[in-house]
Amino acid sequence: MRFGPVPLDEAEGAILAHSERVASGRLRKGAVLGAGDIAALRAAGYETVTVARLEAGDVHEDAAALHLARALAEGAAGVTLSAPFTGRVNLIAARAGVVTLDTDAINAANAVDPMITLATVAPFHQARARGMVATVKIIAYGVAEAALARAAAAARGALRLVPPRYATASLILTETAGGPGAKGAEAVAARIEALGMALVETVAVPHQEAPLARALGAARGEIVLILTASATSDARDTAPAALDMAGGRLIRFGMPVDPGNLLFLGVIGEKPVIGLPGSARSPVLHGADWVLARVACGLPCGTEEIAAMGVGGLLKEIPTRPQPRRAPRE
Repeated sequence: MRFGPVPLDEAEGAILAHSERVASGRLRKGAVLGAGDIAALRAAGYETVTVARLEAGDVHEDAAALHLARALAEGAAGVTLSAPFTGRVNLIAARAGVVTLDTDAINAANAVDPMITLATVAPFHQARARGMVATVKIIAYGVAEAALARAAAAARGALRLVPPRYATASLILTETAGGPGAKGAEAVAARIEALGMALVETVAVPHQEAPLARALGAARGEIVLILTASATSDARDTAPAALDMAGGRLIRFGMPVDPGNLLFLGVIGEKPVIGLPGSARSPVLHGADWVLARVACGLPCGTEEIAAMGVGGLLKEIPTRPQPRRAPRE
């Protein structure tokens, strides 16, 4: 691609590099200059204009962006592409799910040519319907076809949107005298609904092992969430003990994500059970979001996966938290 200022007599058919003001308004950058545009520029007093001109073997920015976006999303059910504009194509989730990425492949594509770029959400990002999950941007007005081919080959099929495999969930609340009651139930319900699942029941029981165990055994949802009135402080505390009493199994108690440290994960039969800490009553981003999304979509989420969540696991502060993580300056 050739780029630079040229006399107006040589600019017709070239791509305008910068927006320019003329009598009728503004000629936008990226426009292919026609005879009328040249006349308008001349009337406005221009003698030269900065343009880009594609050469043999170059691909226009819009066509290049669309080609690369199609390669990235190849085989990714539930991902749609925007129309190309100014060298950009956005990849949009058509439904809720979790984004999985081949990061090595995406890094390789971005290493081909600085003018060819892919940006994605983080691995295991929980996507909502109509949310953007990636964008392709061609920085120059055109790129070499050979470079585009290498980038597309590297990125092909590197993005997936994994939909939920479960359709329903139950929420069990435990109650104590003077406890929070149903506070936070709406935030938990919103998390379930954001995954395209239905909350089929909300059940309240005393904060005791036996009634909680009975509720676990009777839960109708395909996933069971427990929001306890009193914090779970140990793997032998009330909620994990109730899971054991109900014939379930504890997989992991505690996670290196804050907020979310006191979460636990287990199963009863084949049914996942997620014990939520009190901080999950807040709708802010939480470790529970990460675990629920992976579990709901049938992605691996065991002790190793939870242990690996610490990098990036320091999430937004909870404004109402009474004990800040950083001590006041003395």
